[in-house]
Amino acid sequence: MTIINRISNIFQTDRSRTVESIQRRQASKRLKKRVLNYLRDFLIIILGVVSAGFGLKGFLMPNGLIDGGVTGISLLINKESHISLSILILILNIPFLLLGFRQISMGFCMKSIGSITALAIAVAIIPYPIITNDKILVAVFGGFFLGAGIGLVIRGGAVIDGTEVLAIYLSRKASLTVGDFILIFNIIIFSVAAYLLTIEVALYSILIYLAASKTVDFILEGIEEFTGVTIISTRSHQISQMIKKKLGRGLTIYTGRKGFGKSGESNQEVDIIFTVITRLEINRLTTEVERIDPRAFIVMQSIRDTRGGMVKKHPLKEK
Repeated sequence: MTIINRISNIFQTDRSRTVESIQRRQASKRLKKRVLNYLRDFLIIILGVVSAGFGLKGFLMPNGLIDGGVTGISLLINKESHISLSILILILNIPFLLLGFRQISMGFCMKSIGSITALAIAVAIIPYPIITNDKILVAVFGGFFLGAGIGLVIRGGAVIDGTEVLAIYLSRKASLTVGDFILIFNIIIFSVAAYLLTIEVALYSILIYLAASKTVDFILEGIEEFTGVTIISTRSHQISQMIKKKLGRGLTIYTGRKGFGKSGESNQEVDIIFTVITRLEINRLTTEVERIDPRAFIVMQSIRDTRGGMVKKHPLKEK
């Protein structure tokens, strides 16, 4: 019996070492993937900041035109008071960043602080060339580069303009959609521009805003304010808990069967998760799902609007 026990102990020790080795390798892979995700987001955000700065200094500022949102307010004040645009971008976005910390997450807020600071620095120190004085070209291409910058930064999990954060917050307090609030906000800005500057400047600025908006939609692959996400994974329980506790989102779980995948035909039962999130939360959701199950199948589709259900965040906070 003593020999048998010793042999059994040896096998158990080897098995424990094997399990620990596998766990260490998995932890190393997760860490590597997390670092790569952060690096990818950083590069996308930097590219977006450079593009937005080029749109501002290469097109809009030399021609006295503005955009919508907080950036538009900053440009308008800069034109009237000659206060540094970099300082205005930083100061005027602070309230929206604090709101983003409360409504979305600390990670989103910290990324946004870094992105807005980087934009302020880029506008202050990078010697962008003045491309053209033709108002139509300025409206089209200035809006394009500015919109591309905004879209890329959102893809990286942050913002460089706090308007959308405010709109998301207000939409949870009223019956209007996020798009409605952004539209109202920008109508006020362009009306003030028409009064302080000229109607012509306001009209060209509206063209810039439209070009930027379409470019943002293109960069984000047509994603609207709300995005429906379907997740199929063998670790659906962990993913559903993450969506409820970390994102504070409602979800629906369907029971289904796998049909055909990488491993061939399958008849395995699986829980299918469906949730609705804002486009600012896409990056965070996909990162968290990939961390739980790298092989999870995720499908996203644009949603124009929602009614009923629990689209708004519930009061659970991330620990």
